[in-house]
Amino acid sequence: MHCPFCRNPDSRVVDSRTADDGSSIRRRRECPACGRRFTTVETASLSVAKRNGVTEPFSRDKIVSGVKKACQGRPVSDDDLALLAQKVEETVRASGQAEVNALDVGLAILPPLRDLDEIAYLRFASVYQAFDTLDDFEAAIARLREEDAASARSSASEASE
Repeated sequence: MHCPFCRNPDSRVVDSRTADDGSSIRRRRECPACGRRFTTVETASLSVAKRNGVTEPFSRDKIVSGVKKACQGRPVSDDDLALLAQKVEETVRASGQAEVNALDVGLAILPPLRDLDEIAYLRFASVYQAFDTLDDFEAAIARLREEDAASARSSASEASE
């Protein structure tokens, strides 16, 4: 790390701390040549490979803007969307890859979006799962109903025990 003051190519780490959101490390450094201190922030890079072959940095803001369209007219707050974007980023980073497909990011959005709002989930899924006909929507709705019924049965059996 070059000193921003004297351009010395060496520096020593005086203190390291995790940043507020936990996704980066803040390091306090000191230059052995001039003795001045400066701060660096280190983050693990995560890139998204789009369908057209272009690679760009992962962005929570892009997640929020894409999901916001599906949530239009639904009772979903900006805080809900920010939390969803955080969950998606955690899921994608958990894969351990430095570069992920845009399709994988879209698919990672589906489970937390379903928990947030089922209508928004269907809207978003219709794009990412390439619904072509009404039958595709009906099949997705039938799956949601089956999963909800199975979840309700499971909850009822746990309560009776």
